[in-house]
Amino acid sequence: MSDTATDTLARKSTDENVISGGHLVAKALKAEGVDTIFTLCGGHIIDIYDGCIDEGIRIVDVRHEQVAAHAADGYARQTGKLGCVVTTAGPGCTNAVTGIATAFRSESPILHIGGQSSLSQHKMGSLQDLPHVDIMKPITKFASGVFTTERIADMISMAARECFAGAYGPSYLEIPRDVLDREVPLSKAVLPKPGHYRASTKSIGDPAEIEKLADILVNAKRPAILFGQQVWAAQGHGAAISLIRALDIPAYMNGACRGMLPAGDPHHFDRTRSAAFKDADVIVIVGTPFDFRMGYGKRLSNEATLVQIDLDYRTVGKNRDISLGLAGDPGAILAAVEQAASSRTNKAARQERRKWMAHLEELEAKALDKLMPLFKSNSSPIHPYRLAYEINEFLGEDTIYIGDGGDVVTISAQAVRPRNPGQWMDPGALGSLGVGTGFAMAAKLAHPDKEVMCLYGDGSFGMTAFDMETAQRFGAPYLAVVGNNSAMNQIRYGQITKYGEQRGNVGNKLGDVEFSKFGQMIGGHGEEVREASQIGPALHRARDAIAKTGKCAVVNVWIDPNEYAPGTKNQTMYK
Repeated sequence: MSDTATDTLARKSTDENVISGGHLVAKALKAEGVDTIFTLCGGHIIDIYDGCIDEGIRIVDVRHEQVAAHAADGYARQTGKLGCVVTTAGPGCTNAVTGIATAFRSESPILHIGGQSSLSQHKMGSLQDLPHVDIMKPITKFASGVFTTERIADMISMAARECFAGAYGPSYLEIPRDVLDREVPLSKAVLPKPGHYRASTKSIGDPAEIEKLADILVNAKRPAILFGQQVWAAQGHGAAISLIRALDIPAYMNGACRGMLPAGDPHHFDRTRSAAFKDADVIVIVGTPFDFRMGYGKRLSNEATLVQIDLDYRTVGKNRDISLGLAGDPGAILAAVEQAASSRTNKAARQERRKWMAHLEELEAKALDKLMPLFKSNSSPIHPYRLAYEINEFLGEDTIYIGDGGDVVTISAQAVRPRNPGQWMDPGALGSLGVGTGFAMAAKLAHPDKEVMCLYGDGSFGMTAFDMETAQRFGAPYLAVVGNNSAMNQIRYGQITKYGEQRGNVGNKLGDVEFSKFGQMIGGHGEEVREASQIGPALHRARDAIAKTGKCAVVNVWIDPNEYAPGTKNQTMYK
């Protein structure tokens, strides 16, 4: 051991009031409720690890920083708390960019802490030196450097507040190595006291607008409401359920709100959204923007009274004029509307609403009947709709389902119905491939008693699957199902349509890979499935193997490369 190291240890042991920057990071993270960080090691950040050990914060080290960022995002989605990813400088930061950008578009609250070379080496061309803050600014709500050790904890609390201000999202803090390693008297460090620097975020906005919305809903004859990701993120799903049941309003769900209502609930609808939005007299959109997934608002009737509720004032009325907008916490607003509506009655309108729901139920049944031949198809190669149907049949009450892919995941949305809210995860508006491994690992770490399944396309599986070994290493095994058509099919269809078969297969065809062998290689279970009748039995064998061995399982299902989702055929993602 060097004299310098010996002196440092002696100083720490004799003066407990001295603290390093890395230990301040850990104390600040603990104050924010962070119990897990996702990271890939680097010399710029190791003092943070030392601090996390002392504070009891779990350190999950992955093989690629993209996975670390996706895992922090997934952990935030599953716990409702601040997610945290810690990367070293240079490529450590740039490798995480896709994960941070995914969280930005998905409004997920994560704190990205990045390393940097020492301030004393500024502009000298040090190892892994890049303008990280400039890189991260466009894809975060807040990005800054930390230039004094004393301010580290204060800056972390500042960045964390930004993550939850309005619509949620990521923040970035860069901490130079000499700032991180430096020791300062604890008395001079700014350490905000937990619970003493937060304001309530449960705003309902203007109470007069609450009254207006209550009147609109009580008098509506053909209402429809869509609950988006924000409702789950803000933990407002209880208020959402209470409102629709109290007023008899048909509800549609996307994102993590899927599964909010149990199967068979008379207010739960999912196959008739287009028809409802075409004929409704009142449409309420809660916690989801008018982006490409909503046709930028153009798929909503121009004749309907259109109401939008969102955490972010800037999102209300963006891309589409509305009749009424409310900015605030979705759950608080919905609860306030129900309370306001409780003193109002319109028996005739309620009767019309019940007739409206009965009409939509008939349309739902017809839509399901139309899909059943595809769901039950015995074709070979396997029809992707059959795979989606078998997955839905396999899901348990507590299974968290993750979709990571293009066309195969789009198809799965037609069939897969999670049994509870928060048990559906997907790439979100950025459409990132490769999210599944980080999401699955995070979901299992957050809920060790729940089953976790990820449906990959074969393209997305190849991007991040090596971190399945990381999931195993940290006691978080999950079931990976690969819908394998040896192609990037969502793009392939458009290319073939536009350029013809010969040129349409360029740049999107992949090799035929038996991914089951990957599961076996990492010591887990692996199976190939080529017949539709074998999907269900293979999934159950994989479940049993995970329970028995504590290792991951990979079920590789060979699906028809010439079957596509309706959205892919219509190229709706570009419209």
